[in-house]
Amino acid sequence: MDQVFTDRASGKDIRRPKLDELIRFARTGDTVMVHSMDRLARNLDDLRSVVQTLTGKGARVEFVKEGLVFTGEDSPMANLMLSVMGAFAEFERSLIKERQREGIALAKTRGVYKGRKRVLGPEKVLELTARAAAGIPKAQLAREYGLSRETVYQYLRRGEAPVGPGPTEGPDMPA
Repeated sequence: MDQVFTDRASGKDIRRPKLDELIRFARTGDTVMVHSMDRLARNLDDLRSVVQTLTGKGARVEFVKEGLVFTGEDSPMANLMLSVMGAFAEFERSLIKERQREGIALAKTRGVYKGRKRVLGPEKVLELTARAAAGIPKAQLAREYGLSRETVYQYLRRGEAPVGPGPTEGPDMPA
């Protein structure tokens, strides 16, 4: 029986639900077909780890684009190809990130890059910060506002509204 596992998450992250499901599902005699190495992992360590895990369970790993197959009983040449191709994928990812940073920096100097649009408007931010100051857990706030906890913390750190007494105010400090 054929089983298809399709990830919508980026290959840069090794913690992906469908990849985890694939690894749990794989067994002796299975063939795992992957479009290309950079779809499976974006750095060499993760790529090797995933391939070794799958071949260690008796599965074959086939990379269609690169035309490579790994079985766990691979020749030194196959291991070299995995390392070289994986290193190129990692290098390519690094170049893309560097170009992106450079492009953003140039756009900022021209005044055309404003960053991502904020999810919450000013009124909702005031409400969020007031509720956080009242002691409501950040995880609960994140769920209620449809945000990640990190985004809640970012709103609170930006100082868009007071979260509580700061270092220059409070009961012992003059107003």
